[in-house]
Amino acid sequence: MKGAKITAVGSYVPQRRLTNADLEQMVDTNDEWIVQRTGIRERRISREDEYTSDLCAAAVRDLMNRYGKSVQDVDMILVATSTPDMPFPSVAAIVQNRLGIPQTAGVLDLSAACAGFVYGLHMAHALIASGMHHKVLVIGADTLSKITDYTDRSTCILFGDGAGAVLVESGEQDNFRGFNLGSDGSGGHHVYLSGLADQVNGVQLTATGKLVQNGREVFKWAVRTVPQGVQQVLAKAEASLAEVDWFIPHSANLRMIEPICERLDYPFGQALYSLEEFGNTSAASIPLALDLGIRQGKVHSGQQVLLYGFGAGLTHAGLLVRLSLDPQTGEPAPL
Repeated sequence: MKGAKITAVGSYVPQRRLTNADLEQMVDTNDEWIVQRTGIRERRISREDEYTSDLCAAAVRDLMNRYGKSVQDVDMILVATSTPDMPFPSVAAIVQNRLGIPQTAGVLDLSAACAGFVYGLHMAHALIASGMHHKVLVIGADTLSKITDYTDRSTCILFGDGAGAVLVESGEQDNFRGFNLGSDGSGGHHVYLSGLADQVNGVQLTATGKLVQNGREVFKWAVRTVPQGVQQVLAKAEASLAEVDWFIPHSANLRMIEPICERLDYPFGQALYSLEEFGNTSAASIPLALDLGIRQGKVHSGQQVLLYGFGAGLTHAGLLVRLSLDPQTGEPAPL
């Protein structure tokens, strides 16, 4: 078994801001109501001609510029997304070509919604630990604005666009300490984007081509499931919560993160999230929060972070990892 480590992080968000004040002009809502119920103040929206692959490539370029990394020896690209540019080719294949990564690299898109980025890290660790791969790009990215119904105030206040990328490389020491994966497919009809089928679990779907979510049911499931999953991660790592420097859950809603921390008896001040500035960006929310912590001088190499993604499926994934970031060589571009 070989060791694996996260050596670099990058991120990118579109330039256009959609504030709560903007949404007041679109649906029956207001800033106070949105902030009180979600903690979100604004989100980023991709241009009409800007797609998930564009955000992915920009996040990797940010990683390369800041950490002085080359991707010419990357041998696998994993992209977690629910909003690919098209059903096929994969976003990973488009990114490989866009960045000039050698054609010997494997490419794969992962579909695990808001848990996708953590699933990608889990797979990267397994590929490197097995000795089959040595340098893996893991990207979490979504352009949810393209599938959001801006007449539905229950969902349009939540979602935004963004991308985050990390480089996972082989090393002498394994910094991936523990994990937990799970799913409850019986709740699949609580978050979905309609496709070929007109029902799931015997429940008739709303075929609008837009994201549909039962927020109340997802909330109850997440607040019950995530604390249990965190304890499973720690048990496998033979670690305690006291060893966790930062908890980075999926940035779905601040009102979800608060009770999760409360049930864990974990300090809310040590939870990192990206939703206040970027909204719920699905697979991008965890790497965006991680990179915000780095940019703000909170997160440092050598610290342990516990990541936990959860969402459509209903699917969840957790991971405890010690960061081993290489020294930065450049300044991060402002987000």
